[in-house]
Amino acid sequence: MLQTLNTSQDRRAFLGVEQSLTGRRWAERLDGEAARVAQAMAQRHGISDIVARVLAGRGVATDDAPDFLDPALKRLMPDPSLLTDMDAAAARIADAITGGEAIAIFGDYDVDGATSSALMLRFLRAAGCDATVYIPDRIFEGYGPNPEAMGKLAEGGAKLVICVDCGSTSFEALAEARRLGLGVVVIDHHQVGAELPPAEAVVNPNRQDDLSGLGHLAAVGVTFLTVVAVNRVLRARGFFNGRAAPDLLQWLDLVALGTVCDVVPLIGLNRAFVTKGLLAMGRRENRGLAALADVARLGGPPSPYHLGFMLGPRINAGGRIGDAALGARLLATDDAEASATIAAELDRLNRERQVLETAMLEEAVAEAEAEIGAGPGPAVLVTASDRWHPGVVGLIASRLKDRFQRPSLAIALQPNGLGAGSGRSVAGVDLGRAVRRAVDQGIAVKGGGHAMAAGLTIERGRLADLRAFLSAEA
Repeated sequence: MLQTLNTSQDRRAFLGVEQSLTGRRWAERLDGEAARVAQAMAQRHGISDIVARVLAGRGVATDDAPDFLDPALKRLMPDPSLLTDMDAAAARIADAITGGEAIAIFGDYDVDGATSSALMLRFLRAAGCDATVYIPDRIFEGYGPNPEAMGKLAEGGAKLVICVDCGSTSFEALAEARRLGLGVVVIDHHQVGAELPPAEAVVNPNRQDDLSGLGHLAAVGVTFLTVVAVNRVLRARGFFNGRAAPDLLQWLDLVALGTVCDVVPLIGLNRAFVTKGLLAMGRRENRGLAALADVARLGGPPSPYHLGFMLGPRINAGGRIGDAALGARLLATDDAEASATIAAELDRLNRERQVLETAMLEEAVAEAEAEIGAGPGPAVLVTASDRWHPGVVGLIASRLKDRFQRPSLAIALQPNGLGAGSGRSVAGVDLGRAVRRAVDQGIAVKGGGHAMAAGLTIERGRLADLRAFLSAEA
């Protein structure tokens, strides 16, 4: 409700506090317009004044207050067809299911990718199709589809590849898939330029010709909308006549986990996904999630904190320093013994990751402080070391961003002269766009992402150019 200001004298001091213990003047958080919004909100919806002021301070509009406080999926769930290419994607996946085609799911190695992969796999199994999941190795393959992986999937008999949380910028890999006769459907949320890769459908609310207004969804949210759309097509075709249709709401625990861990805004549909997903998670029907909660010693009903700081890091640990497919495998299995084994391995890997992170962070902070010096320092921090594990640099970037309050990148330099980097940003700086521009300028070898997070590959000798370019961009 308050903000501390050093010099502002344009409003009366709140509670008469002209100077706090830290030497700052207290001022009302809400300006005149926001105060009027709070008053209208309280009167129209019967909300207490204090709650209305908190909502107004968070930018919630008067008409949106009920959905913010009680995010009901029934009210907030859009027609999936609003997303560009959704109808084509749903029809293609439904064709593969009814035609008995072999389907492969290609996912990312983070929590959003693992939950998206597990959700799609569970749906396909419920529809009688036992698909396979392919998660690339973070170190040896990097992010997203690659031509070699497409070749492996084609050799394995796949006819349709569904890319989840990746694929929007995989031009070379998807061109190879087309050459091999593979159909490809992309389900993603990362930012993308005007040109799209060759695929039968690219469902991405952040593609430039998408007007759905759902760009805040995580990939798992887009995947859930896709599952809803495919389910609708199958119903219309009479596919479920004589067999039970799947209960899609049972998988909202996966949607909630991916949404929270990908740190997308908890507004609108995302709030509904998380609210209802936490209820589903509390029923412990997903054996893998239940086993992971047990090894994490999660006590009481699950909360966003538990998802973001207890479950998510353990799933991520597999992709960072172990087997990248462990997370998706855990979330998709119904085998109690396998769940316990995988959960224990992820817990072990997470402890190992914590040791690595502590040592790397100490070095990164020292480098950042030297880079900043006595002045304000660069607008974007870029740190690098040949002693760092590439699977942990994203965590280091996040810690640097929080500590120094500016976009930060951490880069693990490899013996081949290349560096694998990951970055995290702050509000107002679109780091994904800046990294893509660095690629366009020839500074980085490859890279991309979204506003708050990005990844890149860069030659060791271009680090100084990257620092200068990103600071100029920011």
